[in-house]
Amino acid sequence: MISLRNLSRVYALKGGPFYALRAINLDIAEGDFLSIMGPSGSGKSTLLHTLGLHDQAWEGEYHFAGQPVHRLDRKQRFELQKQSLGFVFQSYHLLDDLTVYENLEIPLSYRNVPKAEREAIVCDALDRFNIVAKRDLYPNQLSGGQQQLVAIARALVAQPRLILADEPTGNLHSDQGREIMELFRRLNRDDGVTIVQVTHSLENAAYGTRTVRLADGLLVP
Repeated sequence: MISLRNLSRVYALKGGPFYALRAINLDIAEGDFLSIMGPSGSGKSTLLHTLGLHDQAWEGEYHFAGQPVHRLDRKQRFELQKQSLGFVFQSYHLLDDLTVYENLEIPLSYRNVPKAEREAIVCDALDRFNIVAKRDLYPNQLSGGQQQLVAIARALVAQPRLILADEPTGNLHSDQGREIMELFRRLNRDDGVTIVQVTHSLENAAYGTRTVRLADGLLVP
């Protein structure tokens, strides 16, 4: 699904260039559950945001599902992101002024899904994640675990090819965190969803099918 070759991210600083990523070579197959580990400042989140096309200023080659992302313009990259990627963040990133239902509907509206079809898809997601009773609540009326569950449902509602998760249990109690990781494992194992997560936790990393480590912007053995 993903092939990175000599991918680097350099920041121009007063004291000289800072290499957040250095010549990364990495392949991620469809159906992988990849855990990215490393100390703070190692480049984990930079790599995740590069994969997610949030950052445009990298160098090297990035192929996604056969498409040479490094040759796409900004608009084409945005379309690829919109159609193929789902995101789960540590801080949930739900829209506070929208209900659970409306938060789930947003990714579908970006994809120009007709209203009647959106309603059916959102209702299916509410049922699948056992949050039907929360549909008319706002994020501030939910617990942290419930908010993250909604965030995962939102990431999956448009059936993206890849889910990117940045410390998805970082703000949760340990029991809630385990529930979320078990959900990720079922999505990967039973539904074949490709997942890339950044984590500091060895326990969370073990839910994946393989782990890579970064240090000082480099992939290390």
